[in-house]
Amino acid sequence: MRRQFALAAFAIATLVLTNATTAEAGHKANPKLTKCACAELSVDMSARRKVVKINVVKAKAKYHHVNKKRLRTYAQWKVRNQRAFTQNDAYPQSTSFGGGGLFGNSLVTTARSYVGTNPTGRRSLWCGAFMDYVLKQTGHKGGGNLASAYARYGTRIAGPQVGALAIMGRRGGGHVGVVSGIDPNGNPVIISGNTWSRESGGRHTVLEHAYPKGRVYAYVLPTG
Repeated sequence: MRRQFALAAFAIATLVLTNATTAEAGHKANPKLTKCACAELSVDMSARRKVVKINVVKAKAKYHHVNKKRLRTYAQWKVRNQRAFTQNDAYPQSTSFGGGGLFGNSLVTTARSYVGTNPTGRRSLWCGAFMDYVLKQTGHKGGGNLASAYARYGTRIAGPQVGALAIMGRRGGGHVGVVSGIDPNGNPVIISGNTWSRESGGRHTVLEHAYPKGRVYAYVLPTG
């Protein structure tokens, strides 16, 4: 508190000295103006500068507040997302197509460890590159950077299976990820890269969430 009072006193003293100097300089520059008129002019200018400074401070505070809010939102989302998928009953395993379970597949475990990040270093169109990266890390053959090429990779299967790759269509290209589960509505839960989310702060990162089953046109099991 004492420090705040001292800083305030220093600011007031600086303002007074600045006004006095401005008034004296104005009088010397234009002798027709009285020192009183110059002083009034300097006070008015100081007041305007003060308003500008206040506005700048407010703008900076608002900017930092918005950024902190976005970062806080992203941090909360990341905690909720990771917590949801570390529970045994996060998503029931498919009974139609079997699979390795939520925790029995190294491909799923490795892909999930990158949720909220971008390990590829690419700025765009990197879902295929992420899949290639995870496949190689888990001892599988890579599939390249092109998402649609994964439809011809590995062994085609009839439906979703934990650990299988899901290839989806999208406007202007494709999308690929690894199936980590199936939600109660039968939609595959997929971990994929280059995925946008409002909760992630508007960034494209690795995310895990359910996709409409009608969007997936191919499921393949990775090759060794």
